[in-house]
Amino acid sequence: MKLKLILICLIGTLFSMQAQTSVKPTILENTGIISGKITDKKTNEPLPYVNIVVKENNKVITGEITSDKGTFQIKNLALKDYIVEIQFMGYKTITKAISLTNDAKNANLNTIAIEEDAIELKGVNIIAEPSTIEQKIDRKVINVGKDLTTAGATASEIMNNIPSVNVDQDGKLSLRGNENVRVLVDGRPSNIEASQLLKQIPSTSIKKIELITNPSAKYNPEGMSGIINIVLHKNANDGFNASINTGLTFAQTPKISNSLNMNYRTGKVNFFSTYGNNFGKNFNEGNISRLDDNSNQMFDIVNDNKSHLFKIGMDYYINDKNTISAYTNQNIFVGNGIVDVNIVNPNTSQNLLLNSKYFSDNTDGTYNVAFKHLTKKEGETLDLEINHSIYSENQDASFLTTFNNPNIPSSSYNDNLGDKRQNSTVNLDYVNPLNDKTNLELGAESRIIRTENNYMTNNSSLSNSDYSYDLDIYSAYATFGQKFKKIGYQLGARFESYKVNAMLNGVTAYKDDYFTVYPSASMTYSPTEKNQFQISLSRRVDRPSLDQTKPIREFSTPRITSIGNPELDPQFTTSIELNYTKTIAKGSFSTGLFIRSIYNEINRILYPDPQNQDQQIMSFDNFDNNTAYGFEASLNYKINSWWDIQPAIDFSSINQNGLVSVLNSTTNTFDLVSKEVTASAFNARFNSNFKATKNLRFLLFGFYRSGVDGVQFNGKEMYKIDTGGRYSFLKDKATLSVRFNDIFNTMKAGFDGQNPYPQVGQFTWESQSLYLGFNYIFGAGKNKNLQRKQRDNNTKQDGGGLF
Repeated sequence: MKLKLILICLIGTLFSMQAQTSVKPTILENTGIISGKITDKKTNEPLPYVNIVVKENNKVITGEITSDKGTFQIKNLALKDYIVEIQFMGYKTITKAISLTNDAKNANLNTIAIEEDAIELKGVNIIAEPSTIEQKIDRKVINVGKDLTTAGATASEIMNNIPSVNVDQDGKLSLRGNENVRVLVDGRPSNIEASQLLKQIPSTSIKKIELITNPSAKYNPEGMSGIINIVLHKNANDGFNASINTGLTFAQTPKISNSLNMNYRTGKVNFFSTYGNNFGKNFNEGNISRLDDNSNQMFDIVNDNKSHLFKIGMDYYINDKNTISAYTNQNIFVGNGIVDVNIVNPNTSQNLLLNSKYFSDNTDGTYNVAFKHLTKKEGETLDLEINHSIYSENQDASFLTTFNNPNIPSSSYNDNLGDKRQNSTVNLDYVNPLNDKTNLELGAESRIIRTENNYMTNNSSLSNSDYSYDLDIYSAYATFGQKFKKIGYQLGARFESYKVNAMLNGVTAYKDDYFTVYPSASMTYSPTEKNQFQISLSRRVDRPSLDQTKPIREFSTPRITSIGNPELDPQFTTSIELNYTKTIAKGSFSTGLFIRSIYNEINRILYPDPQNQDQQIMSFDNFDNNTAYGFEASLNYKINSWWDIQPAIDFSSINQNGLVSVLNSTTNTFDLVSKEVTASAFNARFNSNFKATKNLRFLLFGFYRSGVDGVQFNGKEMYKIDTGGRYSFLKDKATLSVRFNDIFNTMKAGFDGQNPYPQVGQFTWESQSLYLGFNYIFGAGKNKNLQRKQRDNNTKQDGGGLF
């Protein structure tokens, strides 16, 4: 009931503010007006959406974009001298000096014809040579350049090149040393597990990657370490435009990746689409040695995967103030996995081989409709967005165990996993700049999530199950910020009602219902234009995922089985960050510190199977309060005209609590014992780009990750060196890229542990590989730099934001 009252009051506030701002402001007698019309010099046609920027003493005072007829009118200007810049992508910038006085309050620039810039390449989405890193007020933005797209064929392969981000050999993602990170695509969540999703997105389909490590209250609070938002290419250029990318990775066997980005714009309608695919076999090998009985497990894993990614949509520009957009993202994945586990003992009669085969196919569809309204008041916006996603997976698995002892017959069984998930979201966002220094943001959201998981098996020792995990989340937020000459601040709070209901075979397995407030605060201080400090605070939550809660096997080998825990509670985190960014003559430097206080931490547990002491069960549980801290630093520096570097380091430390199984020598059974460790991780990256000629560039990349102590296992250090080059031709419309990853084949995931048994192990994958890529772009359109497109950027001043 409380939430309903909040939503009613919020919606009432939105409409009352809308009504208040509909009154036209009075133009004072001592203010002036600048007006005019912009046309194409070659065709004489009017150009809509051209940027008109008004500057005073080299500082931007205000601005406007031209209408559909190419006209503009900027009012309420003080009677002073100004510089007016006319900016439009693909055209030369025009500068005009204007003087507004009591005798000449209205400056009519009449018709200004602008011409195409011959230096600018006509066409679509020109990918820059080196990637660039922008430190914005609430996020770090990595604009993906050709150096990153040549790092690998998929998003998973390029993530390790990004500061503070790590991907392990299983594809699991972590940010600042923590795996509790929320991954979004185009600002929207996906039903696909992040490690699998990243392997399905071609690297050439990515426009930029945003790291939001301490989000404000307007963002959904999931993810202890923050949000990673992957923004795919979307064109809005006139006419028909396209870019084609194809890549071939040579490792144990060749792998193919392709992508195609297209758009067609005519008049007020823009159609856009993206298609990408990945095909090929992936090989992993590993071994785990138990030191107590001198046995050895050897793993041979082959995954033959095929994935397709589609993005199709359209924008309809109703007029200068209203835009409606619709798109769909479709992921199709088919995978065949073969896992051979060979257990070798000193007594050869105890040897056995488990052959497991997994046949999986899944589809994930996201459907999005959005409406944006710009009021007559500059900067005031109202956004309505409806998003619905459907995920379906089916996995058939077969297990065959053969024994070296001829007296023991082989055994086999089959099982099937069916998984269905639906996520429906409706959110409303309102932004009102109360004055030139003050900004108010309000919003409300409804999320309904339904999941079904069915497990069937013909193994008599296992049971069929039907598991569901349903969430109802209703929230509202408000943020208020002010920006002065050198100091700015923002305060916010998100109010959320959360209900969860888990059912196992028709019986309630877990149920919770609570109302929570997630506050946020941030402050920036810029003593000069080249120096900025920022401090921020937020409260966040990590809710158990379906895979963490479902009491059904995630995977199974002769000695270890992974299952979920339906009784997991949410984990809450309070984070404080301090960041500093400095712009220098040839680049920029940024650094940051963070401290986290964690309540009800979710962590892994490992214990012997009560029915078989030689079998281990891996699951999850909640633990007491915890703390974490860390720092990061990165530099973007251009040494000279032909050499630029981007070194980066990050360090994180967390006190982890967990349960380990310790053998009781008296009873010869295992006792669960609490264990606490300090898990500290250090990462270093060094990216260097060399410009040999105008068209030829080379790159060198180095990576180091320190060893990390854990509750269950201690990880060993990892490091590698990559090198590559790229050549542009056909007037920069075509690019040929090559990259040799892990030159010395040093990337290996080694570990050791003492509980429940002393053991050491190592896993390897196809880290050493050769990638060849080709890119070609064509089209003759000019980009329409629309205000509406700010929604895609998900920047802090926008109304839409990430949910």
